[in-house]
Amino acid sequence: MRRLLIPVLLAAAVTSGCATPHQVDAAQANREVVLKFYEAGLNRKDADAALQYVGPRYVQHNPNAADGPEGFRQFIAFLRDKYPDSHSTIVKSFVDGDFVILHVHAVREPGTRGNAIVDIFKLENGKIVEHWDVTQAVPERTASGNPMF
Repeated sequence: MRRLLIPVLLAAAVTSGCATPHQVDAAQANREVVLKFYEAGLNRKDADAALQYVGPRYVQHNPNAADGPEGFRQFIAFLRDKYPDSHSTIVKSFVDGDFVILHVHAVREPGTRGNAIVDIFKLENGKIVEHWDVTQAVPERTASGNPMF
């Protein structure tokens, strides 16, 4: 009995950390929602197109943007007016359940080094309901010699 129990327990321990096909599909769907939202809003500067991916509430943790759809519209209007040629390149994306994390190279003015941004989005029922971000200017050189991206 002991010989049979050990392999069963090991198999259970190994497989318990694996995602089910439904979880993988939901995670990929969340990633797609955020990527479409980002492209429509931040790159095309089309707030209405981006807002189709936002849920009934939109909590904003960026100190320069207000909550809700109107706060997002105002932020996109600011980008469109002040930085019409800005572009954000998503370098990496990660999904953890209902959270999608982006590593972004944002250049507001062409020819500048831009900023490294980490955006964190929380989704509920396939819609974005919350956003956090941190931004760091891309330096000319790093102490380590390693690039930001």
